[in-house]
Amino acid sequence: MENIKEFIDQLCKYSGEDETFAEAFYENLKADEEIFQEFIYFMEHGNFACKAKVCGYTVIDVMIWQMDHFKAWLDRDTRGTKQNGDRMLLLAFDTLLKMRKNPEEYIRKMQTETGTDYQGKYE
Repeated sequence: MENIKEFIDQLCKYSGEDETFAEAFYENLKADEEIFQEFIYFMEHGNFACKAKVCGYTVIDVMIWQMDHFKAWLDRDTRGTKQNGDRMLLLAFDTLLKMRKNPEEYIRKMQTETGTDYQGKYE
């Protein structure tokens, strides 16, 4: 458990998140065994097992949505995610944890909010 907490602390440090965020993230992660195991798998392998799912969505789905959703923000870089893979990873796991508690909100966002303009988007 100590290695996991150290990994989270370092991830938060590289992501620009403070100790309060790190503590809350760690506690939320411990409270969800499935997502906790997914996080440990990533920590140990540097890859995703994709076993933790919320309504069929995995952490990779969340990351893809975040990348697409935040494309508009990347030019301004107001969220600190530009060229910060650690932050994107941390936010993806944090979002998956939040999604577990309120899946409908996040599914709606993932299905309707995109950062990409495409033909017919605003029709």
